[in-house]
Amino acid sequence: MAEPLPPTRPRIPGSGLAKGLAVTLRTMTKKTVTEQYPDVQPDLPPRTRGVIGLFEENCTVCMLCARECPDWCIYIDSHKETVPAATPGGRERSRNVLDRFAIDFALCMYCGICIEVCPFDALFWSPEFEYAETDIRDLTHERDKLREWMWTVPAPPALDPAAEEPKEIAAARKTAEKLAAQQEAQSPTEPHADEQARAAEQPTRPMGESKQQTDQPRQEGDA
Repeated sequence: MAEPLPPTRPRIPGSGLAKGLAVTLRTMTKKTVTEQYPDVQPDLPPRTRGVIGLFEENCTVCMLCARECPDWCIYIDSHKETVPAATPGGRERSRNVLDRFAIDFALCMYCGICIEVCPFDALFWSPEFEYAETDIRDLTHERDKLREWMWTVPAPPALDPAAEEPKEIAAARKTAEKLAAQQEAQSPTEPHADEQARAAEQPTRPMGESKQQTDQPRQEGDA
């Protein structure tokens, strides 16, 4: 046998309307939080995924970003140039020169895979978001525009004081210390630069003349 339902309170007519009006009155008395965009720019988080900036100097045209992009929205063109040998008898080398780097933001889904796979830190996230266009074909931005967005990339956060020293900095510091030690070891054996300069300034004496003879002034009538 089913248990009887608990008795319900009688509903007062118009109670729901009164609750709604109470919420409206409380909201009207609060200070507004609406930001007057575009007069007031929003305060975006530092890791906002707005657009992708290109640091062209670091790009080696390895094509990793274009191959790993799931939307195939990155277009890269390049050509090879021959670099002459740095030393006589050396071998010439060839290098890739970037001709075009474009991203179609109409296809981009902002996954960030291209930034993660770049081995030379040529791509960065920028918080810039004001790049809307009236024509979808104008959303393909070339490398000049991507380079402009590069300067809007925020600085990376500071490292934890208790964190380990990066491997790159540690290797550079060890190399600098090794070079400094080698210079200190070679400095006692080499003559001082000041001594070399003073020796170069001293006049040389002809062979067969003593120091006293050269120091004495010549008199008139002397041969």
